[in-house]
Amino acid sequence: QVQLVESGGGLVQPGGSLKLSCAVSTSIFSIHTMGWYRQAPGKQRELLASISTSGTTTYADSVKGRFTVSRDNNKRMVYLQMNSLEPEDTAVYYCNRNSPASWDWGQGTQVTVSS
Repeated sequence: QVQLVESGGGLVQPGGSLKLSCAVSTSIFSIHTMGWYRQAPGKQRELLASISTSGTTTYADSVKGRFTVSRDNNKRMVYLQMNSLEPEDTAVYYCNRNSPASWDWGQGTQVTVSS
C-alpha cells in the first residue's frame, strides 16, 4: 500500500510563497506521473499540476505562472513551489499519481492565505 505524506503548508499573507513537499512510499515512484491537487471547503478536489516521469509539467490555468511542480525520483519526493499566493488558493493540498486509479489519499496539508 502506497503512503503519501504531504507537508509544508501553513498560514501565509497574500502575495507570499510556500513550498509543499510530498513523500511517496513506493519503490516504483519513478514510473508514475504525479500530480498536486487541492480541495477547498465545499468544492471538489481539483488537479493543479502534473509532472511526468520525464519531467514534463502541466498546470491548471488558475495556477499557471505562479506554481511550479518538481520531483526527485531518488528521494521519492514531489514538490510544489507556490508563489504570489491569493486568498482563493486556500485549501487542503494533496499529492497523488495522476491516474484514473489513484492511490489512497494522504492527510493533505492545509494552506491558508489571509492577511
